[in-house]
Amino acid sequence: MTTAAQNIILNTTEINHKIRRIAYQIYEANHKEKEVILAGIADNGYIFAEKIAIVLKDISDIEVTLCKVSINKKKPLEPITTSLPAQDYKNKSLVLVDDVLNSGTTLIYGIKHFLDVPLKKFKTAVLVNRNHKKYPVKADFKGISLSTSIKEHVVVEFNNDETIAYLT
Repeated sequence: MTTAAQNIILNTTEINHKIRRIAYQIYEANHKEKEVILAGIADNGYIFAEKIAIVLKDISDIEVTLCKVSINKKKPLEPITTSLPAQDYKNKSLVLVDDVLNSGTTLIYGIKHFLDVPLKKFKTAVLVNRNHKKYPVKADFKGISLSTSIKEHVVVEFNNDETIAYLT
């Protein structure tokens, strides 16, 4: 048995349940909206957003638009780019999505980027919320919250047939 297998936090079935629950929460928070933008932080955040979008389209008649957000996680002050022009999400409901909320650095800089455009609603969603934040940022929708040591790292692997989250 590998170290990853010994430290699994969420397996494929559990992650699929979390995705479905988060999709319902997003729907409940936006049931009066015609469109919701799911802005996924590349790479895993975008994959997670795609999975949420599939369920959201299945359970509601809200138009779901995906947006890929590119942030240099090692140098978050570098310009952030999105696959949609700002005009496409202006005055709309937007959910910023990432796989893991670690220190909050990536999410806070992602939030900062979207604050330059007037939005109707702005929420955040993560699969795993760690409780070691250096910034006062929170996830509005989260799959699981973990209290881990500073030395532990949460990894989410999205594969074709299996998705797991584990500690390293």
